[in-house]
Amino acid sequence: MPSTRPLRADAARNRALLLAAAADEFAERGLDASVADIARRAGVGKGTVFRHFATKDDLIAAIVLDRINALNAVGEQLLEAADPGTALLEFLTAAARQRQQRDLSFLQEAGELNAEVTQARTKMFRTIHTLLDRAREHGAVRADVTGTDIILLMCAPNYVTSYVSEASPDLWQRYLAIIFDGLRPEGAHPLPQPPPAVS
Repeated sequence: MPSTRPLRADAARNRALLLAAAADEFAERGLDASVADIARRAGVGKGTVFRHFATKDDLIAAIVLDRINALNAVGEQLLEAADPGTALLEFLTAAARQRQQRDLSFLQEAGELNAEVTQARTKMFRTIHTLLDRAREHGAVRADVTGTDIILLMCAPNYVTSYVSEASPDLWQRYLAIIFDGLRPEGAHPLPQPPPAVS
């Protein structure tokens, strides 16, 4: 695992370049992207990659961790929002926009065994549950929706549009609006199944 000590400015810059280059490379080539190609894209040598990330798996975990932390930071800020319903919608919008900009969902499984990723994901899930609790208490979301429902629905707008060839890059917004309308209490009907027992 990379050191937790503060990085010098040049090392921090190289790390940021590597993560951005690796994310682009993985988005284009999938898990077959090579460390050599990532280093070339970042404008550094392979040795620089391995000074920051001992293995390719560590690099993948760092990308996943950065994305989770960025999304959780948005969620934590929204916990202070005056309108909890709008806050939940803004969080789901941020999640969909992150995936639309660069869909790296296939890296999630590769980062599953990393302890830091697991901890960060658990922290983000707690934030999501709290955002939902606030929205539900405010009457903005139907009472039978759970945090697990929200977690599963986060991927839905982009997943749906992935089946549309040459879709507008903003088409996910249409499906997020449909999904969020389904979360509202107005006109809600009882759900036919309980939520899955996972979080």
